[in-house]
Amino acid sequence: MTHKYTILIERDEEGWLVSEVVGLPGCHTQAKSMDQLLERTKEAIRGYLQDTHFEVVQEFVGVQQIEV
Repeated sequence: MTHKYTILIERDEEGWLVSEVVGLPGCHTQAKSMDQLLERTKEAIRGYLQDTHFEVVQEFVGVQQIEV
């Protein structure tokens, strides 16, 4: 059975793409290309779920940018 996960993607100061999986604390990875980042993120999720025995019950609502 597959599940959908929401990831946040940012570019760091050295140009690396960094992903963080919403709802899975500490589950993150980085890569130079988007394709590689998505594959590595899937691997990180699989590894996280093997090491952690809980079900994610949070629902991701959204991301907003605001100007102050």
